[in-house]
Amino acid sequence: MHDRAPDRAWVALAFDFGRKRIGVATGDSVTRRASPVTTLDCGAAGIDWPAIGRLVGQWRPARFVVGLPANVDGSPAELTEPARAFARELEARYGVPAVTVDERYSSLDASEALREARREGARSRRVQKEDVDAAAACVILERWFAGES
Repeated sequence: MHDRAPDRAWVALAFDFGRKRIGVATGDSVTRRASPVTTLDCGAAGIDWPAIGRLVGQWRPARFVVGLPANVDGSPAELTEPARAFARELEARYGVPAVTVDERYSSLDASEALREARREGARSRRVQKEDVDAAAACVILERWFAGES
């Protein structure tokens, strides 16, 4: 449940958290659809907090949605706790509530959607890892929209 007025539109930023890259997507309460924004490189320097800060300033989200990795059986995965810590840090830094969503198969779903778009001619270039990360953030956000009330 959201703590917002039902007649006011709001924006969410979603993150597909990873150690190498973080996919970012945005969506709004009106369309309840997500769009890819970017993929942030987490190389040797780690999480690019200044870039995230710029995205927060640009989109002014009312909610962060972070994909929570899990094993196929639902048990915690290697990145489960780092993703939770990332969500907590987002809240602490920007004062915006963060929720986590099961992200199992989000990258597979995103890869298939991107490949299908290319086959249909809606996408001209080959699918890159960065494209999959941002598209996975879209999958995560749309799952959250579908499950929230």
